[in-house]
Amino acid sequence: MRKLETRKEEIVRVAAQLFKEKGYSAVTMRDLAAEMGIKAASLYNHITSKQDILQTIIISLAEEFTEGMNEVIRSEKSSIEKLKKIVQLHVTIASANTNGMASLNTDWMHLEDQLEYYLKLRNDYEQNFLVIIKEGVKNLEIKSKNPEVIMFSMLSTLRSLYLWLPNKEDVSSSDLALHLSEILIEGINK
Repeated sequence: MRKLETRKEEIVRVAAQLFKEKGYSAVTMRDLAAEMGIKAASLYNHITSKQDILQTIIISLAEEFTEGMNEVIRSEKSSIEKLKKIVQLHVTIASANTNGMASLNTDWMHLEDQLEYYLKLRNDYEQNFLVIIKEGVKNLEIKSKNPEVIMFSMLSTLRSLYLWLPNKEDVSSSDLALHLSEILIEGINK
């Protein structure tokens, strides 16, 4: 049974959609209220500001990625298996939050009070990703190429999933994670 959405959750969901369509800077509280069919003043019964909404969207996703990465890091799996788990993490989060992922990727620089915290989460995530790749190279699981280029290549694809996913409703997230893992981790060589 699906949990009923609170009014604040509805505001955040609708705002994320508008932010994706128009960009954070272009969306006003009046736009959000009009989209929801309510008066702008009514929004303030549930949120404090547009910035509050953006922080809710971005920080919750960044913390979800951090929590997932921490689970991967703590696991006793091989580096390749850890990378597959990271691909699955990205597919799962992006599939459930395409609009929020747009804000995470394009509007993060508009965070005010939470910018430093967000950047720490992102940097820690990338450092953990790099550690996994370097361990894989050291353990002869991964080709001895530049680990930063490997990470950049993988993250570039994974971070842009939100752009591609809305048009691919016929693709299950488990199949997508499997196919992405095969391509991103095992390469495209025969």
